[in-house]
Amino acid sequence: MTLISDAATANTMPAPTTGGAGTDSASDFDMFLTMLTAQIRNQDPLEPMDSADYAVQLATFSGVEQQVKTNDALAALAAGMNAGGLSDIAGWVGREARAPMPALFDGAPIPLELETQIGADAGELVVTDATGREVARRAVPAGAQGLDWTGVDSDGYTLPDGAYGFELVSLAEGEEIGRAVVETYGRVREVRLGEAGPMLVIEGGGEVASGAVTALREAL
Repeated sequence: MTLISDAATANTMPAPTTGGAGTDSASDFDMFLTMLTAQIRNQDPLEPMDSADYAVQLATFSGVEQQVKTNDALAALAAGMNAGGLSDIAGWVGREARAPMPALFDGAPIPLELETQIGADAGELVVTDATGREVARRAVPAGAQGLDWTGVDSDGYTLPDGAYGFELVSLAEGEEIGRAVVETYGRVREVRLGEAGPMLVIEGGGEVASGAVTALREAL
């Protein structure tokens, strides 16, 4: 008596998924091929696979193969586009970019451009150190104005050199109505490709996405 394996108890099998990344589709493709081969070898000779079912599964097999090739092509295209974006901003190295990011204090005043939200009647500049701890807070008038931060804390003492972040709090009748990171300039030391696209490495170790840059100038 001929024994039929469990793989032959059904004449159809689930088609592989193709919605994931290229490596997932390739794995499904190999599994599909293995299962189809095992099914053909172990089918019940008294109830062989229907030719129409066989044709459908072969068509599915071909579709999966094309999906794997398409995913690989898309991955290569995305890598090429990212590399192209990286070469486009390579010339930013050595220049100063402005973005909502911390600034490096080295004893010289840091120029800031402040503008409170519409509806504010006052504002506050909040300064934090590299750990996120608030080290200074000072009142600023409503509207737009320039301000040079001289590196002093709330008690008037000079802070050590390092990276400091700035937030502008907009107030209306003493209540906070908005908060925004202040844009500062930083010298670009390196450009690299991150998961979200080209990234700028700023002097002092900070990083910012190239898409967040709002201005670029020659280093002062």
